[in-house]
Amino acid sequence: MTDHWHAPLRHIKGKELSGDTRQTTGMTRLEAVSGKTVGSEKVWMGQTHVAPATNSGDHHHGEAETAIYVVSGHPVFVFAEGGAEVRIETEPGDYIFVPPFVPHREENPGTEEAVVVIARSSQEGIVVNLPSLFAEGAAGD
Repeated sequence: MTDHWHAPLRHIKGKELSGDTRQTTGMTRLEAVSGKTVGSEKVWMGQTHVAPATNSGDHHHGEAETAIYVVSGHPVFVFAEGGAEVRIETEPGDYIFVPPFVPHREENPGTEEAVVVIARSSQEGIVVNLPSLFAEGAAGD
């Protein structure tokens, strides 16, 4: 029987984040809290870095809900609505919610690196890279 009252807290130092997770062109994901790193069962958390004047590839995160907190820079989050691309421009302190299976990409039009903290409702770092935001069946159809 598991003793939940006396389980230890886990400390992941910023300098110990792992890049051993799914990646998307144009960005670097660093894993902090996951099933692999701390044995979590319901959450994945980490950082994403997007270099200046760079776009990530189009992707989605499967059945996972994704919450994003902008730490630095001014990343732009792009998704498809109808037949058009919608752009959300952000600044430090902003939050973004990405529903399951929604194709999107991050862009960094600025001159400084954009850093965001990501939390997902899965212990796995699910990343499905796509050829475009409008890829047929991309949303899990």
